[in-house]
Amino acid sequence: MGAAWSQSFFIPTPTITSENCPDQTGRVFIVTGGYAGVGFELCQILYEHNATVYVAGRSQSKASAAISKIKNGLPKSAGCLEFLHIDLMDLSSVKSGAEAFLAQRDRLDVLVNNAGVMYHGNAEPRHNEIHIGTNCVGPSLLYKLLLPILTKTAASSPAGSVRVLWAGSLAVHVKSPKPGGMEVDEAGRPKDMDAMLTYGQTKVGNVFLAHTYSKMTPQTGVVHASFNPGSLNTELQRHWHGLGVIILEKCFLYPPIYGAYTELWAALTPELTPDRSGANVYPWGRFGSLPAGVEASLKESSEGGTGLAAKFISWVDAQTESYL
Repeated sequence: MGAAWSQSFFIPTPTITSENCPDQTGRVFIVTGGYAGVGFELCQILYEHNATVYVAGRSQSKASAAISKIKNGLPKSAGCLEFLHIDLMDLSSVKSGAEAFLAQRDRLDVLVNNAGVMYHGNAEPRHNEIHIGTNCVGPSLLYKLLLPILTKTAASSPAGSVRVLWAGSLAVHVKSPKPGGMEVDEAGRPKDMDAMLTYGQTKVGNVFLAHTYSKMTPQTGVVHASFNPGSLNTELQRHWHGLGVIILEKCFLYPPIYGAYTELWAALTPELTPDRSGANVYPWGRFGSLPAGVEASLKESSEGGTGLAAKFISWVDAQTESYL
């Protein structure tokens, strides 16, 4: 419970904010889910500091409204804001979105896999599909399609500055299947569970993805990290209802800007060096540990672990293979 407590209460003051964010002129970011909640706040900070930011998501209208709001509020910015249509549940949309980006840009400095979905209710296979697709499979395919441009950018950029960030959650510690953080079938697909456990194990899935892809850092120069943005009052809870939710939102959840500070730190901190690729980040920007069971899942049996992460990644690879 200590790790969960330290991510929820008496959190240290964020060290990188809109007040001291370095100038991002010439740097290019993609932020999935960038037109609402944490993603919107992050896009706003990056644009304020002159970055080129692609706001990726399903809704053109929501993105246009968000982009207009940011631009109108920051008329002195020399940055650029663009919409990138990507529906993470639709792998053909992920592919076409990546191709559209590659046709426009010759560099990508940071990919922030910020978008996610959390349903509340009874276990339903369709809900489980949405969790797994949106939170894990779609982001994995997007990363793979963009890896060549990330690698190219890393070759001409300061070491460790080109990054891919994977959205975890407090659920990794408190609401994921024990002991390993995930339960899979023989093929490696996460099993259908109630909505909260399904959500939790897809967040563990992002920890698995960050750790596994970080093993390529010596070859690509691309640094990875998973992160818990924090316990936040965002659209992620839009499927929640009842008095308990109102109490939770009023007493225990932080404004979305704090989640943006977590992501900003993970994107920019010089502390995230290539040798720390695959690290896990706590709110509002600091390295943190993972549950012992999840750590065991990250290791192969030959290393004293369970090999669960490798089995899951193999299943994800099979889902995305035909789109590469």
